[in-house]
Amino acid sequence: MNDQDRIIIFDTTLRDGEQSPGASMNAGEKLRLAIQLEKLGVDVLEAGFPAASEGDLEAVAMIAGKLKKTEVAGLARTSRSDIDRAWQAVRHAAKPRIHTFIATSDIHLEYKLKMSRDAVLERAVDAVKYAKSFTDNVEFSAEDGSRSDRDFLCRVFEAAIAAGATTVNLPDTVGYAVPEEFSDLVRYIISHTPNIGRAVLSIHCHNDLGLATANTLAAIRAGARQAEVTLNGIGERAGNTSLEEVVMALRTRRNFLPVNTGIRTEYIYQTSRLVSMITGIMIQPNKAIVGANAFSHEAGIHQDGVLKNPMTYEIMRPETIGLSANKLVLGKHSGRHALRDHLKDLGYDLSDEELDLVFKRFKELADKKKHVVDEDLEVIITEGILRTKDIFQLEYLHVTCGTTVLPMASVKLAINGRSVQGAGYGNGPIDAAFNTIAKLTGTESELLRFTVGALTGGTDAQGEVTVRLRENGLVSLGKGADPDIINASAMAYINGLNRLEYLKANPVIEATAVAV
Repeated sequence: MNDQDRIIIFDTTLRDGEQSPGASMNAGEKLRLAIQLEKLGVDVLEAGFPAASEGDLEAVAMIAGKLKKTEVAGLARTSRSDIDRAWQAVRHAAKPRIHTFIATSDIHLEYKLKMSRDAVLERAVDAVKYAKSFTDNVEFSAEDGSRSDRDFLCRVFEAAIAAGATTVNLPDTVGYAVPEEFSDLVRYIISHTPNIGRAVLSIHCHNDLGLATANTLAAIRAGARQAEVTLNGIGERAGNTSLEEVVMALRTRRNFLPVNTGIRTEYIYQTSRLVSMITGIMIQPNKAIVGANAFSHEAGIHQDGVLKNPMTYEIMRPETIGLSANKLVLGKHSGRHALRDHLKDLGYDLSDEELDLVFKRFKELADKKKHVVDEDLEVIITEGILRTKDIFQLEYLHVTCGTTVLPMASVKLAINGRSVQGAGYGNGPIDAAFNTIAKLTGTESELLRFTVGALTGGTDAQGEVTVRLRENGLVSLGKGADPDIINASAMAYINGLNRLEYLKANPVIEATAVAV
């Protein structure tokens, strides 16, 4: 396979994906996801924006020191201070990359940057040259490239490549392009940038019109050789190009798109679930590839066809993304060794201390439900291992409700290790619990969204609750799971409050809202 047959998968779940409202991740969660993304086989991992905060710099540095094969990129504006911090974060990576960007569209130049084209060109060249002094692996992005003047875009790319950029990226920053237009722009850049052969042409699409995947595939067919994507398509506004959609489209339609990726597709579903668990962003049931309904057939004609030959209505097998009906099921009689071995198969290599915690929670859950499946274990890992130390912890919850009584909740919390308790009323048991928790914690967050789902089938399935909270302009997602939906709701609410406290303690500069 030559280089022209290989599409580089550049994953930005940890950077652009984290810009989804409320999807902030702590350092432990980012590291766990980074390890899984390397296992998945992504070529480049954009681990964050080190100039955004000390926490982001430390998280990127931690990831850079851990990954062995995947390139680790740090994002930087075209300022030397940003580039310094990016290099500080990625310098210990096995394969470090600095990714610097500046807007090139006239609307951005006039209203955001207040700079001339020549000034932007000069800034881009200086940034690339400066980044080049640290590493030979430099990527340059022309923010809002799809709305930029074509000839100016080619000038900027030519100058960036001459300055040392080994990758030039064309973003559809606001999801404005349509496939035919975007592919034509890619062809124009290839034919009108004299030194384009010295760099990889990348694309980075947003999904504002629902066309991110279509635009990405069109660009690849036109000659782009790096796709910038996120798991589950998460990202700012309507999100980014979905990794799983692009990868499986390329795998399924090799007759039309004769290229390959290095993605180990059998880990797609597992990685998708992990992203959902960590961020608290639920996957819509009809989401392509990884949604709960992606391989479900309701119509009788479809069911009959699939039984006779799966290819009648399935263009890919569920096994190719890691979905299998033959899951190992654990129960209350399963031992520590069986649990450890199964967790290793899922990609979790826990310390003895971590295993003790997980095993305890596993046994508690096994007493409540007949079988413990992979989704249940993911919840235990996410809640017990990956979270930062919580300020608020639920110790006790009791609710009363019915047709003839006013719903009331009695709650006992640990706040920084100190126990407090109280009771309160509400319109229902969950509202009463939330009101009481808010009173005990002294918080004034606004509940923006409340969503309930089930992790698995069956009457003993764990209920999965997601809440979105807002306080003083900060937005967080909280998630909880328990066979009792009221307990799950209280856990989700407290998780959301803890994430708000984390955001308060780790302020991020406004410039993180970059949509490269």
